Formats: sequence, structure tokens, C-alpha cells
Amino acid sequence: MGRRFVDLSVPLELDVPSDPPIMAPEIEYMRHDQTAEQVMAFFPGLEREELPGGEGWAIERLRITTHNGTHLDAPYHHHSTMNGGERAITIDEVPLEWCMAPGVKLDFRHFDDGYIVTAADVEAELERIGHELQPLDIVVVNTSAGAAYGQPDYLVKGCGMGREATLYLLERGVRVTGTDAWSWDAPFPLTAQRYARDGDASIIWEGHRASMEIGYCHMEKLTNLDRLPATGFEISCFPYKIRGASAGFTRAVAIFEE
Repeated sequence: MGRRFVDLSVPLELDVPSDPPIMAPEIEYMRHDQTAEQVMAFFPGLEREELPGGEGWAIERLRITTHNGTHLDAPYHHHSTMNGGERAITIDEVPLEWCMAPGVKLDFRHFDDGYIVTAADVEAELERIGHELQPLDIVVVNTSAGAAYGQPDYLVKGCGMGREATLYLLERGVRVTGTDAWSWDAPFPLTAQRYARDGDASIIWEGHRASMEIGYCHMEKLTNLDRLPATGFEISCFPYKIRGASAGFTRAVAIFEE
């Protein structure tokens, strides 16, 4: 029996509208022909012409946030507390057993941008695909944002998972979720319009804040969710271990046993 892998992670790259400008990643690429002196500094007396082709190494310097690229949010990102008042865990404290488990895909591409998914919507989709949630299932949400990644309107695309819908999953033992949108919640510009109209601050980050009641993690900026069936695969999404951090980069992958 073999395995088939589907990469669910976007690359970390420059000049792609994947984040608001204030959070855009910066990458300095240093080529082999630019770094010979770096190598020479380790070996006094070494001359450039002694190196193969006069080349050093390729290396990159990054100025990024832990939320650039495909990443896993820890409960600490959502709020300082979780589970009704406990200290929220950081990314280096996330249980590893949360990060590799059977995957479930909910197809919400038909919902309008900014729509707030309800518990009834989740229940109806689970009934449609014929799946009963199991503890530690990793649930990913395919929204209209997936097809817009890298496009100018990416940050305003996709539905959002509301507090009610998020708690529906968490109450059934789900501890890791994911979306192909920039945020698990509805796009900020669209939420801002609702807030300006109604003045109700409880709608801001309501899906994230569900973690205050039941701690959980979610992935953002996934890709290729349209290539997944509803079930029948595992997801691996172990985060980079950054002490005390609110998120960690992940090479999220769907694994099929064939």
C-alpha cells in the first residue's frame, strides 16, 4: 500500500497580496555570488578563488510574522485565556496528537463573501457528506477565498466561521480546524461594515474567541482544498516550535493511503 500527498500549504513569498500591507513578509535573498566573504570569514587565509566557482552559500534573511504563510494559530493568539479562564497555551505547548488526525472537508464555496457560517450550516454539510464528527478530527473549510489566493481581492474573499459554528465543532472534540481564507472569521473589511452599522463588538473575531470557551487551534491560508474529497485522508500540520508564540508555520499536508 502506498501513500499519496496533497500539499495544503502556500509558499512564503514576496509581492503576493496574502496579508495586509502592515503584515507583509520581507525576504532578503542572498545568492552564492554574494556570500563568498561570509564563508571566507570562517577560514582565515581562504581566498575566494579557492571556493568552487568562487561561490559561497545561498541563504535568506526573513522579516516576518508567525502568521505569514500557512500557519497554525495557538489558543494564545485568540485570547490570553481558554477553557473558561485557564491560561491559553502557546504554539510550543500544543499537543502533538492534535496535529495529525483524520481530515474532514466542509465545502462552503457557495456562501457569499462575509457570510457567517452557523451551526446549522455545519450540521447540514456533515449530513450531506455522511460524516459523524469524531474527537480530534481535523476539519478544514473550503471557501471562495481558496481560488482567489494571490489576487488583489483575496483579503475580502470567503465566508467566516462564526462562534456558534466553531463551538459546534469544538463540542464534538475537534481541536484543529483550518481555512483557505486569510482568517477563520469573516474578512475584516466586511465585519467592519457590520460593526459600523450595528455597533456590536461581539461579532469581531467571534470564531477565534470561541477558544475562550474551548481551546483550539486553526490553520489559515491553506490551499488545494478543492482537490480533497470530504473524508478519507489524514492531515499532518505540526507547527514550527517557537517558544511562547501565538502561531507557528506549518507545511500542512493531506495524506491518502492507497
